[in-house]
Amino acid sequence: MNAEERQKLKHAIVREIAAEKHLIEGLADSVKPVAPDNAIGRLTRMEAIGSRAVSEASMNSARAKLARLETALKKVDQPDFGICIRCGKPIPEGRIMAMPENVLCVPCAEKR
Repeated sequence: MNAEERQKLKHAIVREIAAEKHLIEGLADSVKPVAPDNAIGRLTRMEAIGSRAVSEASMNSARAKLARLETALKKVDQPDFGICIRCGKPIPEGRIMAMPENVLCVPCAEKR
């Protein structure tokens, strides 16, 4: 991976980090507890509780992805970043963005 490709990847990771932070901020209100004294009706309250659980799972997933992206951003300048540790071939940018903690390319990961 040359310097230009690393810079491009850095920008992509920074954009993705910003998107995840925005998503987390958007989910913050929807994960607040549903007040028991809220007179919205039993079924509606249960729906709100279910919706809250879905939002909470989404928020946890976004936080985990954010942590992985921040780790990748710290490591992007290391010489072996983006290189498969098994075969030595470059790991595609899409795979790095989806799972930045991976150190194996797809073929090597499938063999594992």
